[in-house]
Amino acid sequence: MMASTVEQRQSGAPPASEHSPSAVPSRICLLTLGGELFAIDLRHIREVFELESVTPVPGMPASLVGVANLRGTVVPLADLRPQLGLPAADVPKYAVVVRYGARQVGILVDEVPEIRTIHADDLLAASARGVTESRPFLSGLLKIEDRMSGMVEVSRLLASVEGAIH
Repeated sequence: MMASTVEQRQSGAPPASEHSPSAVPSRICLLTLGGELFAIDLRHIREVFELESVTPVPGMPASLVGVANLRGTVVPLADLRPQLGLPAADVPKYAVVVRYGARQVGILVDEVPEIRTIHADDLLAASARGVTESRPFLSGLLKIEDRMSGMVEVSRLLASVEGAIH
């Protein structure tokens, strides 16, 4: 309880009681995949960890590259590069565990994410730019300084990964 209050003061974010969950400014986690920048709502991030090993599982869809053991919990790992049209890279060094309800998956990432506060005028609708057709789990675009970032919609991402399983 105390740590979140300290973090809010340091980040300049208002206390949670001063705004609704959908109000902006909001906190996001930036990550890099294949040289591109993506953002995920911080409320959906469970953990970031350094990959020690990936255990392949026979019969998994292409987007799921295997599983990792995270302190006794088996976490499925997804490589989003093929779905995003990005080139395959060396084995990523990090994974970001995202969750939505009881579902969770680890996303392989190139760089350790950065946490930022964003404002309403930083967001652009994905449909206006045609992003959702080629990248169905992106809900919009985010303007970060002089770069554009895809905003990942975690519920769509998990549905996409689960759809590949069935």
